[in-house]
Amino acid sequence: MTETLEPTATGIARAAELLRGGQLVAFPTETVYGLGGDARSDLAVASIFAAKGRPRFNPLIVHVVDLAAAEDVCVFSDQARALALAFWPGPLTLVLPVREGSSLSPLVTAGLGTVAVRVPAHPLAQALLAAFGGPLAAPSANLSGRVSPTRAEHVIDGLAGRIAAVLDGGPCTVGVESTILALDPEPTLLRPGGLPAEALEAACGRPLALGGDGQKPSAPGQLASHYAPLAGVRLNAAEAEAGEVLVGFGPVRGTLNLSSTGDLVEAAAGLFQALREADRLAGPGGRIAFAPIPETGLGRAINDRLRRAAAPRD
Repeated sequence: MTETLEPTATGIARAAELLRGGQLVAFPTETVYGLGGDARSDLAVASIFAAKGRPRFNPLIVHVVDLAAAEDVCVFSDQARALALAFWPGPLTLVLPVREGSSLSPLVTAGLGTVAVRVPAHPLAQALLAAFGGPLAAPSANLSGRVSPTRAEHVIDGLAGRIAAVLDGGPCTVGVESTILALDPEPTLLRPGGLPAEALEAACGRPLALGGDGQKPSAPGQLASHYAPLAGVRLNAAEAEAGEVLVGFGPVRGTLNLSSTGDLVEAAAGLFQALREADRLAGPGGRIAFAPIPETGLGRAINDRLRRAAAPRD
């Protein structure tokens, strides 16, 4: 049975105890709920892949409590350190060389010489990492390829009975996963996310290169079909076609609406909840239509998730 833990000192202590015992615990970050396991334990990391039904070639993000802890597992250039100081804690994941002699399980990196690492800003995530005292491998706490969880009940819907516990911190505030950036040989956006690319371009003093392989990922969240509801998805819809549930934005009104005022922050925070609710309303064999979203700021991350949700599925 999967325990639901309260966001208290007792709940945090219980979550840390389970993690130290090699169990899996879902916990809130500012982006989405992560499925945490000891990143140093082959068994715990293998259990993450098994619980999610995640392919082993898809690497995991390692969550750490601060920059010093990150430097224990990976090697920072001057530029990487400057970006970490500017944006951590927060929704930025850096892909950096694994430090020689690191305690990380090789399963975390899917055989690559790099590791994806971030410092989450959510106070419960910070408290849990401090109580656990080590790095946590933590992909999104959902079945692989399905809609990411932004509430504890979303985790239970997909993973009840598969994991030991979920630490309930209420709804996530950002609502889309972290932005993933590689730096070798140049700043390269591997996944748009909760930190707008424009902020990184300003910090780097140059446009970001674009990277990512939907078949052989170099970082999490790159699979071509991902974040998928059961219903089919159509994008850039001005109105609903027969049998569709329309999710509106700005001037396009729908059965559901990401933001009636066109606010991209509000839209990102509610995206996965809207996707889940639209899927429920569409029913078996149904379809979901999404209004156009601007390709700027957080809109870039929203569109990335919607394109993957709409991609052909195996």
